[in-house]
Amino acid sequence: MNDILTWILDTVSSVDPVVRTLLAFLGMLLETSVLVGLVVPGDTIVIVASTAVSGPVEFVTLVLAVIVGALGGESIGFALGHHFGPFIRASRLGRRIGEHNWIRAENYLDRRGGVAVFISRFLPVLHSLIPVTVGMSRMRYRTFIAWTVPACVIWSLTYVTVGSVAAGGYRELSGSLHFAGYLFVGVIALFILAMFLVKKWLHRRELRHMD
Repeated sequence: MNDILTWILDTVSSVDPVVRTLLAFLGMLLETSVLVGLVVPGDTIVIVASTAVSGPVEFVTLVLAVIVGALGGESIGFALGHHFGPFIRASRLGRRIGEHNWIRAENYLDRRGGVAVFISRFLPVLHSLIPVTVGMSRMRYRTFIAWTVPACVIWSLTYVTVGSVAAGGYRELSGSLHFAGYLFVGVIALFILAMFLVKKWLHRRELRHMD
């Protein structure tokens, strides 16, 4: 396990830090701006990029890149919704998303306001739909951004910290513990499971505000 995991982490680390950071930035930018997040989750992109972090400068740079990418993507999503919302909703992609999901997003936003913007960052599907939906609503951009900034900061710090700490711990232990790889995989698996359970709990809690 250690040999395989070391090879994977070394492969990720071999990518130039600037390129890794730019890829994470672009991944987050596309995730919430053009509904790519419905297909490629930002969680995966950030976790993979964070495993190659070495030192505080790379950590801070990656966190900032993820935050700026997420905010930029959500701002683009807001603008697209404001100017082209009905067209996007009626497009092939909009129909594939499903009218019921658009209605649920609208109901959720109407009933929860800014809270819906904040919580949607941590919910599947809605984190991609809400920016576009907000753009079609009466909510002002400054209100939208005021709620989404803290959500993006919390999300980014959490994922980059877990990925970098887990990978750093593995590298320190891999030379002396033959089961260090299993510990790394276990930590990441527990984090993903914890995030899944939190998202599921939030989703159930917010369901009554959606329909």
